[in-house]
Amino acid sequence: MSLSLVSNPYLDDSSAKIRQKPVPWEAYQRAGHVTQEELALIKKVDRQPRAKVETLLQSDGQTYTLLYLRLLKKLQRVDTQQLLLVLIADALADHDDRIPLFLRAGDSDPDLPYTPLLRILESQDDFVQLKSMQILTVLLSAETSPLQPQRLQPFLNTLVSLLNHNLPHKRDIAVQCLEAILPRSECRRAVWSNPAIISGLVDILKQNPGPQMSYQVAFCFWLLTFEVEVAEQINKRFDIIPLLTNVAQSAVKEKVVRVIVATFRNLVSKAPSANLPAMLVAQLLPFAKNLATRKWSDEDIVDDVVYLRDELNARFESLTTYDEYTSELTSGHLSWTPVHDSELFWKENATKLNNKDYEQLKTLIRLLSESQDPTVLAVAAHDLGQYVKHYERGKKILNDLGGKTRVMELMAHQDSNVRYQALMSVQRLVSHPWAAV
Repeated sequence: MSLSLVSNPYLDDSSAKIRQKPVPWEAYQRAGHVTQEELALIKKVDRQPRAKVETLLQSDGQTYTLLYLRLLKKLQRVDTQQLLLVLIADALADHDDRIPLFLRAGDSDPDLPYTPLLRILESQDDFVQLKSMQILTVLLSAETSPLQPQRLQPFLNTLVSLLNHNLPHKRDIAVQCLEAILPRSECRRAVWSNPAIISGLVDILKQNPGPQMSYQVAFCFWLLTFEVEVAEQINKRFDIIPLLTNVAQSAVKEKVVRVIVATFRNLVSKAPSANLPAMLVAQLLPFAKNLATRKWSDEDIVDDVVYLRDELNARFESLTTYDEYTSELTSGHLSWTPVHDSELFWKENATKLNNKDYEQLKTLIRLLSESQDPTVLAVAAHDLGQYVKHYERGKKILNDLGGKTRVMELMAHQDSNVRYQALMSVQRLVSHPWAAV
């Protein structure tokens, strides 16, 4: 795990300035915060040429590793913490062979290397927090044994705040940190258990980021979907299939399409029944067919596209009209597909909304209450009208489930089509005597 995998101009520029700032080491020694031996060692590397520091690290790397971490553990001033973090990062830069020196620091002090780094994640200084995240990412990713929750959770909690921050460099660093730890299964499970992280990634994609950020966030989703539980639930909970489809359709970089198609392959191979219906509703089949006709520089994307196209096509060919409706309803993305206006469809299938304790009828009512999309509201109101038109007893059922009240409220909706469909449904609800009363 290289330090360069988490990089940002903010960190680089700030580090360059911090290297030149003086730190009152002698004052620390006089106050008893630093020993004479520690003072002598730190003076050899503080504001010294890189070549000289490298020579010292090559000959006495473990000594300096312990020095940096011990000083970070006991010194509280922000400028001192900043410099110590820069010295640690400089020691690690281009030297993955030194990572074990830091990981072995626990042999001398069980608080090292993690306790001081995790503690300063709560710092009010942006550089201290972000530089600590960069270093922690390198160390956590390189651990040979499973990560302990007490080390991982403070790190993930900080990620949540960074992902949801309005400053781009904080979001960028957070996403890079996630990319670096998600190859570890225990990290994927821990991230999945923290829905605020997933929501943060989804929100970034909804803001139409540039190609690099789109790729990095999609890469995180790709890694996450290697977990079967994630593959089974992520679209149901976070609605990522239509979102990733839109990102891929508008992408100008091949790598963005590649990683999203690879994510879709994970979703299909690990949880087909949970994801294929939503993919069909998101019109992924015609998009996959289109992708299969393009020229690609990466052979992996060709294999993934063909796999996705064939799986979707097989599913599509086996669907009945009612299966199509069920897929659309389950996805929550109702649109004016032909089934909604088909009198024959409703005549044959209206009563199926009663199956499994009115599961699909309840879904329609829930969409009327929760959706903010005018098209979804209009189609759901229309479908409820068709339900009671073709199933007279449905009027009482709809009233008992709260559907009638919600449809009536939508007659005052700001969207004209929602108002019209709600009005038509209400007319059907009140047009005849209630047969079930």
